[in-house]
Amino acid sequence: MLNIATFSCLRKMIGAALIFASFLACAELSQHESEVFNNEPPVIKNLLRQAALLERGEPSVENDWQAARLYCAASRFGSAEGQFRLGMLYAAGKGVPVDGELAAAMFVIASQQGHHAAQQMLNTVKLKALDLPPCVTAEVEPEKAPPMVPPVVEIDRYVANLPADKRWLLDLVATISGWYKVDPKLVLSIISVESNFAVGAQSAKQAQGLMQLIPETAERFNVKNAFNASQNIRGGVAYLRWLLAYFEGDVALAVAAYNAGEGAVNKYEGIPPFAETRRYVKEVQQRYPIKYHPFDVKITEPSPVIKRRG
Repeated sequence: MLNIATFSCLRKMIGAALIFASFLACAELSQHESEVFNNEPPVIKNLLRQAALLERGEPSVENDWQAARLYCAASRFGSAEGQFRLGMLYAAGKGVPVDGELAAAMFVIASQQGHHAAQQMLNTVKLKALDLPPCVTAEVEPEKAPPMVPPVVEIDRYVANLPADKRWLLDLVATISGWYKVDPKLVLSIISVESNFAVGAQSAKQAQGLMQLIPETAERFNVKNAFNASQNIRGGVAYLRWLLAYFEGDVALAVAAYNAGEGAVNKYEGIPPFAETRRYVKEVQQRYPIKYHPFDVKITEPSPVIKRRG
């Protein structure tokens, strides 16, 4: 039962969120988000919607922290989606301090309500305690993360030294990666290992172009000319997005499959014992050390490897 004080608190929170989200008037939720949010009661739906828009806005601690406040409120109302999203903020240190134990606790209570993505995230977060964030158990504000300092990964240093005649590729990668919602730094890391940004690269196995697409992969993702930079990157990023969904965000498995094929990863139930593939995964991870990548559950059913883990 919601009392007057609770509604008053919610109105203040939503009002504050709207101030920070006002510049997002033209932003839209994804179809998946709309479907999920529409299944919630109106108060929770509004909280989730405003929080999602804040996360989608200009990256800042303030926006992410405001989103965390709204997810805290949704969590107190028992929303599994709010609990999962708050857990993701704690896992990534977005808006709130990074805290794997609080993230795991949120994933646990969300998964107990049948939230599939929360169940999968429990595989990647070490569970040591079940203490919930104070903002979930009481109407208090979450602790705010320190000011954002963009992480510098090895791929940043690598692309900073690209010759002038190859730098045009950076904008192309950023644009296409944005279309497919894949981190451009992961795409750049793969390109750097695959071809060293050589548009006309071709291997002995007929892998072609920047992202070294073999003919079967090029056909699968409708790439007519693998030596055309935009077509090649589009096909490679589309495949990478599919792999990230297939392996539910496990970057190492997706990268291994990009090199050796998803069938090989399924056969060996992990990174295949091929010297080339293991060297490849190591090189990509040196440049992109992030272990988990968000994925779209609607793209494909998960790999048997992921199903066995569950």
